[in-house]
Amino acid sequence: MRSAGKRAVVLLSGGLDSATALAVARDEGYECHALTVDYGQRHRTELAAAARVAKAMDVPMRTVAVDLRAIGGSALTDDIDVPEAGGEGIPATYVPARNTVLLGLALGLAETLEATDIFTGMNAVDYSGYPDCRPEFVAAFERLAALGTKAGAEGGRFHVHTPLMELSKAEIVALGSGLGMDYGLTVSCYQADEAGRACGRCDSCRFRAEGFRAAGLPDPTRYR
Repeated sequence: MRSAGKRAVVLLSGGLDSATALAVARDEGYECHALTVDYGQRHRTELAAAARVAKAMDVPMRTVAVDLRAIGGSALTDDIDVPEAGGEGIPATYVPARNTVLLGLALGLAETLEATDIFTGMNAVDYSGYPDCRPEFVAAFERLAALGTKAGAEGGRFHVHTPLMELSKAEIVALGSGLGMDYGLTVSCYQADEAGRACGRCDSCRFRAEGFRAAGLPDPTRYR
């Protein structure tokens, strides 16, 4: 369904999934506004990747800083080793309340822009078991948005779009490639170096590499 002329806020991390979500939103005809959040992540090269993606797709991007490193509790924001062998349970790369905070910021920008649509790259298939990447979480946030905003109080309804939620990583790669996404611009690694080169060992690297392999497409990821 095309939505020509409607505005949408797209959470853009600089990784493969969020870049694909942006490509989907643009393809559906939305006037996209990218929001990137500097939350104190150790893998800061993804911020530069987000800027590259936004520029390549000719989409305005805003960056908001929120220091989740001050809270800690995650291998992505604290001095905790990034796991490289998978494992059971919710991994150390889970960032406490991250998606709640990020969606809250996107909601604020959406209200400012008089937009009611938010896109994210959340995925419940090839992911690491994060509780804030589930459809139930998204539905609960939409209810919160209706209750806790001026727009909601006046009858408006916000929709959090998760076009990748039920797709495998291979399906995501195929979808984005079909929409012309240049994945060479993106960085998915949890411990990429300053040049944006991936480790090839963390969960995110392994899911990404398998996605390209299963999709039968060349992997443009730069490894160190």
